[in-house]
Amino acid sequence: MIRTRYAPSPTGFMHVGNLRTALYAYLIAKHGNGKFLLRIEDTDSKRYVEGALEAIYHSLILAGLTYDEGPDKDGGFGPYVQSQRLPIYKRYAEELVAKGEAYYCFCQKEDHVNEEEEEEEVPFVPERNICRLLSPQEAQARLADGEPAVIRQRIPDTGMTTYHDHILGDISFENALLDEQVLLKSDGYPTYNFANVIDDHLMQITHVVRGQEYISSTPKYSLLYQAFGWQSPVLVHCPLIVNEDGTKMSKRKGAPTLEQMVEMGFLPAAIVNYVSLLGWNPGTTQEIFTLEELVQVFNVDRINKSPAGFSMEKLTWMNGEHIRRLSPEAFHELALSWYPDSLKKLKFDLEKISRLIQVRTERLSDIRTMIGFLAELPEYEPSVFVNDKSKSTLESSRKILQKTIPLLEALEPWTNEAIFTCLKTFAIENGFKVGTVMWPIRTACSGLEATPGGATELADLLGKEETLKRLRLGLAKLQ
Repeated sequence: MIRTRYAPSPTGFMHVGNLRTALYAYLIAKHGNGKFLLRIEDTDSKRYVEGALEAIYHSLILAGLTYDEGPDKDGGFGPYVQSQRLPIYKRYAEELVAKGEAYYCFCQKEDHVNEEEEEEEVPFVPERNICRLLSPQEAQARLADGEPAVIRQRIPDTGMTTYHDHILGDISFENALLDEQVLLKSDGYPTYNFANVIDDHLMQITHVVRGQEYISSTPKYSLLYQAFGWQSPVLVHCPLIVNEDGTKMSKRKGAPTLEQMVEMGFLPAAIVNYVSLLGWNPGTTQEIFTLEELVQVFNVDRINKSPAGFSMEKLTWMNGEHIRRLSPEAFHELALSWYPDSLKKLKFDLEKISRLIQVRTERLSDIRTMIGFLAELPEYEPSVFVNDKSKSTLESSRKILQKTIPLLEALEPWTNEAIFTCLKTFAIENGFKVGTVMWPIRTACSGLEATPGGATELADLLGKEETLKRLRLGLAKLQ
């Protein structure tokens, strides 16, 4: 059975790269009718961020990535929190020492490992630690004296280590260029680079999905698998995600988190859809997918090698497409929380407003500015009445408002259809194009050059009394 995992640490929040890793792991598992696991890698307590653990669970819920096993769903492979597995790591680290594949190191200055830096590809030629030359008896004597020590991986001095990546093929590294990383710190906590190997094996993970920044660390993982005599899982190193200027996108350089993007007005479903295409393509021209559709079509073989460019413009377009696919009821429920409080207090048909703006909304955050004029007419200059495309001038606008206000005062019933018929008839009888008549009506109703609806739709929403009030104010600006 296919078993994948998402293994975040509570040292930050789910940014675009994390989301893609979790998503691809989820899709690989679900496409193959397998299991998707959540494992919390909390061994680096110094970098713990308040609220990050809660954000992990919340982000997975937002994205719709339901895990089959995890800290609160024991599938028989727990605990699923690394800080609860310390005796396991100690046992396996000592096994490596006994096999000669690791050694005790007493150099205290190298005990404190910055695991965030270890994730970066920093080319260097490592120096072999002098403690690797200690005999087992010497090491045990120093331990017996209470001298603190870490356990380091013993890397061969010569030869090459080659591993196979499902996307990139065979990748080889000279052993002499691999540093002898810390596996177990003196406080008994493992480093990420050790714990993930142990946990992936014991939890029977079949596919490991991670970013290409881990490529240089993977030969050390491969040597650990060899040392234990374990089979390595299928490795899937995803391409880098880059900003529009070509620089690498990363959380330390302002990459947005999932929660931040939702706060910016993006639908979680649209974000997941867009992120799925950052390094993968379905082999067709289809771009809009639900999560369920992605499960059906996802093929790990179609993950690309080349960097994927993150475009806020493309995400915005895709978000608009997802918004337009919502039912009117679902959109209205989402839109309500974005409506200005001042609008909610007035006697507007909010569902009618939602029906009007749905097809024009790209991001939910657009809604406040899009409909704010309904609650309060903004200040505007007479020049807004001028529009070349509609052949609207200050003089034509003044004449149209003068003649249509009495017609609209007498109009019953006050509906979009009745208002449109009234104004269209006026245009025909007075030699105006319909657009020329509608422009000053819409302008006076909104005070804006662009609105989420046409003149008659706005008049219908505002109601007869408020519409006539605004038309008279508009006419006063033109006198």
